[in-house]
Amino acid sequence: MGLDQVDQQITIESDRFVLRPLRSSDVGLVHHYAGDARVAKMTAPIPHPYPPGAAEAYVSRAMAAEQDEFIWAMDGTKDGNSELMGVISLKSMDRNQSEVGYWVAPPFWNTGLASMAVSLLVEANPLNDATMFASVFQDNPASARVLAHCGFDYLGDAESYSVARDTTVPTWTYSRKL
Repeated sequence: MGLDQVDQQITIESDRFVLRPLRSSDVGLVHHYAGDARVAKMTAPIPHPYPPGAAEAYVSRAMAAEQDEFIWAMDGTKDGNSELMGVISLKSMDRNQSEVGYWVAPPFWNTGLASMAVSLLVEANPLNDATMFASVFQDNPASARVLAHCGFDYLGDAESYSVARDTTVPTWTYSRKL
């Protein structure tokens, strides 16, 4: 595994894929996968149906010089896969903490991709965090297993609003000291 500096956001490499900053060419696949109801309904911020222009706005925001959320593409081209298999992000919080968020495109579910991406991000710790947090919807136990597998500890139950579901959904919250 190696780290390369790309502007202010690092690229994180593994044998199987690369976590790299989003780029303009990702818009089509972001729209395709984020527009899938199965993906949108397991995230808090993604609407369904996915509106025109949403992917462009998301990628533009990710590429902005001033940001408090860093978003990486899970790029599988080095292993013959898609250049965008999912995304993972870190949103800065106060007191040297960040919140991890991620989604994986349905063709890559149950492949270990999410666990590997979270592990890589934790190991690289690009924002030099003392703690990382994450929340998952309680009806998404696979995501909870990813966090537990990556050394996150269960903190408790909460709720989060899901734009795609247009309702508040029970969540499990996790943290990992670094």
